[in-house]
Amino acid sequence: MASVFTRRVIAYILDFFVVSAFMWIVSYLCYFLMNPYETFAVYQFFPIVLPILILVYFIVLEKSKGATVGKALMYLEVRSRNGARINWAQAIVRNLSKIYWIPVIFDWLIGKLLGAGNNRFLGSVTKTVVIDELR
Repeated sequence: MASVFTRRVIAYILDFFVVSAFMWIVSYLCYFLMNPYETFAVYQFFPIVLPILILVYFIVLEKSKGATVGKALMYLEVRSRNGARINWAQAIVRNLSKIYWIPVIFDWLIGKLLGAGNNRFLGSVTKTVVIDELR
């Protein structure tokens, strides 16, 4: 079986596809609301709508279910270090770097440089870990 880090990367890619599907739905609805007034105006809202959609997706699913769709498919779950479910503050802070994909890379690199293992920096700050449900 692949390492937890590899499965986390695959889970993030799967979550990207899920968020993209939601983005198609949102853009479709926005197109019908805005097209009578100005063609292609909906594309101006993507840089605003996409980060909000990403944050809501990751925060709500990790808080309520303990895992996003991608993490659930890869048998991973987010927990506090003490084993309890994460709270809202932990869910919000740990997902701030997921607004766009470049901050996630820096989040992981900083965590690696500071000795957090495969945990991201914001995961260390919020005292959360991604656990392997297969073990």
